[in-house]
Amino acid sequence: MGALRQLGQTQQKLLRTLLAAPQGASVEALCLALHVTHNAVRQHLSALIVTGHVERGTARPTGGRPQARYLLTQAGRELFPRHYGLIAGSILEHLYASAGKAGVQALLASMGEELGHAAASRIKGESDAAIAARLAEQLDTLGYEAATVKRDGETQVEAYNCVFHDLAKTHPDVCRFDLAFMEAATGRHIQHMECLVRGGQACRFRLGKPRPG
Repeated sequence: MGALRQLGQTQQKLLRTLLAAPQGASVEALCLALHVTHNAVRQHLSALIVTGHVERGTARPTGGRPQARYLLTQAGRELFPRHYGLIAGSILEHLYASAGKAGVQALLASMGEELGHAAASRIKGESDAAIAARLAEQLDTLGYEAATVKRDGETQVEAYNCVFHDLAKTHPDVCRFDLAFMEAATGRHIQHMECLVRGGQACRFRLGKPRPG
């Protein structure tokens, strides 16, 4: 079940109303949209502000007393489903048809390398452990929920949220993007030791030897 549908019907409708109001909405406007009392709206807003899904914006003059406006936060927008996987899968299918498997693999690797080179200055370190820690931080900012772990006496990186999980089930070539990103960012060969899509508990990566050049 999506996170949005775990909320009550009134809160869902309130969030959808704010989604359609980029400039924000007042308590009065929300009362009219939801057909509930001012107190009920304020209670729901308070709850959604606590969870970080709504924020209070700058009050706007209306000719009388300025009215507070309430807006969706980025976290609130993320509650609404976005079917990136379906769209990305369709794009990949068209690329396979036009460029072939080797062409798609090369494109994914090139994209990963480009992003990795941009992150390289933030991943420098004196030791493997330091490099692994900074790599985990960069993966975390991309949504991978990554952390370092100790395995066989060395520091490795585990990612618990594969951002391509559903797509990788049918198009495992997308993992080339991850590996190319990490190799370009660290300047190391990367070994993919464990994979969520292949039944692992996480996607686990081991730093290898420095890459030439």
